[in-house]
Amino acid sequence: MASLVESGWQYLVTHFSDFQLACIGSFLLHESVFFLSGLPFLYLERQGFLSKYKIQAKNNTPAAQEKCITRLLLYHFCVNLPLMMASYPVFRAMGMRSSFPLPSWKEVSAQILFYFIIEDFVFYWGHRILHTKWLYKTVHSVHHEYATPFGLTSEYAHPAEILFLGFATIVGPALTGPHLITLWLWMVLRVLETVEAHCGYHFPWSLSNFLPLYGGADFHDYHHRLLYTKSGNYSSTFVYMDWIFGTDKGYRRLKSLKENNDLKQT
Repeated sequence: MASLVESGWQYLVTHFSDFQLACIGSFLLHESVFFLSGLPFLYLERQGFLSKYKIQAKNNTPAAQEKCITRLLLYHFCVNLPLMMASYPVFRAMGMRSSFPLPSWKEVSAQILFYFIIEDFVFYWGHRILHTKWLYKTVHSVHHEYATPFGLTSEYAHPAEILFLGFATIVGPALTGPHLITLWLWMVLRVLETVEAHCGYHFPWSLSNFLPLYGGADFHDYHHRLLYTKSGNYSSTFVYMDWIFGTDKGYRRLKSLKENNDLKQT
């Protein structure tokens, strides 16, 4: 496996410049993972497949889904791509590299764990600030246009929010100056997580059923259903920040009531 990764990486660094890999390569990888993981949930909603696992009975109209995709493409090409290109010198200055040798799996794992921890902390406070009255009305309300989220709505947001909360994702890598392959792995994991959190389905195989403190779709769907002043559930991947500051009490109470009702019906 290691030799296969090294052979593939050798091909990339031989045929493309560091700038091309870090900017264009990262953008293409992001778009591929995002749309390939998000579009199936749009299809499930349209066709009504696996509806027993859908968290909300309400569906988005085809027009609303198409609006989301159109805006996403606009934001990705006009905000995300220029931002990647503009931040390249900063990441280079912080130590990012694409050259050999590749980092060990221990190094990669330690850095990814650190990124999750710091991203959860920064995202929680940034997200909570966005739920103050002025910022919600001016910026964050765009993301909450979809009270019934589906996978692709995870990145549907005001350009200012893309920059604001995007900082939570890049601050970890900016501090450690990772190898590009580590940055790519982090990006893939982060995209898959946020798509899953917005997918609108809670399956028996969902990670939140097995991984302690993992939020997932059920946790974040609650956040989209409620008024901005009462929603809570501000966390990103892991929910320890909501637990520490008590901003998940409404969700936990509702979940407990549902579990008690289910027990009474059995």
